[in-house]
Amino acid sequence: MTSLIQSKSTRIDVRASVAVKQLLQEAARACHKNVSEFLLEAGVMAANQALADRRHFGLNKAQWEMFQQTLDRPVKSKPRVKKLLTQPGVLD
Repeated sequence: MTSLIQSKSTRIDVRASVAVKQLLQEAARACHKNVSEFLLEAGVMAANQALADRRHFGLNKAQWEMFQQTLDRPVKSKPRVKKLLTQPGVLD
């Protein structure tokens, strides 16, 4: 995560109240960081946590086996799905 935070190539602007700015400055000082480092680290951690269930899922051994079998099954032809995906949509 440190390399992700250290490789800066773009700017993020944030507007906050005076009270929030002071709170962030105090928290950053307590962590021996500047406000940018503090916000980036906290933001990246929050983003990873918010997206964790979309990136990782846990299965026990039986569930994993069933999942693998499902992935390995031959694809069934679904004419209605094929028709839906091949005909022009409302916005086309």
